[in-house]
Amino acid sequence: MGGLIKGGNAFVPTVPLRVAVRGAVDVAALLLTERGRVRGDADIVFHGAPVHPSGTVRLVGGEEGTAWLEAGLTTIEEDVSRVLVVASTENGALRDVAGLSVEAFAPDGTSVARYDTTDAGGETAMVLAELYRRAGGWKFRAVGQGYLDGLEGLAVDHGVDVAEEPPAETRTPEHRAPAAEVPFQIPPPAPAPAPVLVPDDQDRTFGAVFQPREVSGRHNDVITEEGLPPGPVLVELAVEGEGYTGLWPLDRGNKKGDSLVNSTEDDFRGRLLTCVPENGRLRLRLEADRRWQMRILPLTAAQRLTEERLESNGPCVLLHTGGTADLVFHYRGKDNFIVHLYGLHELVAHRDPTVLPENRTYAVNEIGRLRETLPLPEGPIVVHMTDADGPWRARLKELRPRSGQPYDDGAPAKLPAPRATQAWLRWGRR
Repeated sequence: MGGLIKGGNAFVPTVPLRVAVRGAVDVAALLLTERGRVRGDADIVFHGAPVHPSGTVRLVGGEEGTAWLEAGLTTIEEDVSRVLVVASTENGALRDVAGLSVEAFAPDGTSVARYDTTDAGGETAMVLAELYRRAGGWKFRAVGQGYLDGLEGLAVDHGVDVAEEPPAETRTPEHRAPAAEVPFQIPPPAPAPAPVLVPDDQDRTFGAVFQPREVSGRHNDVITEEGLPPGPVLVELAVEGEGYTGLWPLDRGNKKGDSLVNSTEDDFRGRLLTCVPENGRLRLRLEADRRWQMRILPLTAAQRLTEERLESNGPCVLLHTGGTADLVFHYRGKDNFIVHLYGLHELVAHRDPTVLPENRTYAVNEIGRLRETLPLPEGPIVVHMTDADGPWRARLKELRPRSGQPYDDGAPAKLPAPRATQAWLRWGRR
């Protein structure tokens, strides 16, 4: 079979497949639910845990420079919808790996899908490909999604808990090691689906997907990003220290649009919602007194609401994809707490998806501490917290399945120590 280009996909036979990864890299597999998350540490197959507990996915030996994964597509558990094939480097970056490729073979040795990477850069970890369910069978997708922050970044994007318990002798009364000077950076977001791993075009519920864009600087600036898909996107912003933070989109005449941020909060953190114009050129005016970092992300990278509690500080964008539910907020700030709700058709399928709709629904518009419960209709719903200068918690209760669809709350399984996650991440850093 001819090789696939990046993003291409093809059906593969529903049989036990053998997957070869070439390039002398470290190889792992992640088993994901339909929410794009592992259920727990046991869903990571790597050198230190080469066989999944179900026995359906295993890492086996191979000739020099090639690692082999076996995936029994006929027996993989029903709540596993995707199997990611992951490569990482021990030293250097993936651009230094010669002949990096992934190829799937049927039991008779016939090649059924192949992907040769051609654009690897400074990443140290990459999702090379994925096997995913489609129309009662399985497909192979050439992914090529790299991570400059290595296995930890990849792990966080797929719901892996990367927290490591510090040794008892190093714990302070606050249950953490003594503080040390670290580079300023945006803290990793709570688990969320990987922004580029969408099985098929019709599944891109929340709009187009693209590689995240990252930019950083100091003080006031104008940020310009070209070649983005028109429509709603997330802007993840972190500003160091004290001072004012303001952010506005700029139109073609360089006039400011509606404010995205207007905050005096120290160490501002937030996820904001804006729209890319039809020309694919996003321009933002930032006012900040100190160092800052920004990421532009597809809307599908927003955190999903579940019955598990989410906690954060600052404005945010959340996605409700389940059935009818009650959304419980607990806000502990002193200033405005404003929440808008958008039905998906209002946001990405209305008359002009390159601007936010004017008929937004004010679900909450209060000042100071509050507890609030909002009844939500069946998703997909975008929950846009435009103002939240303080800590908040959110979770769903009375959650029901979507009409005609099985219900899966996506909660990670509780697995006993020792943590396989930490062994995997240490293996990637060795």
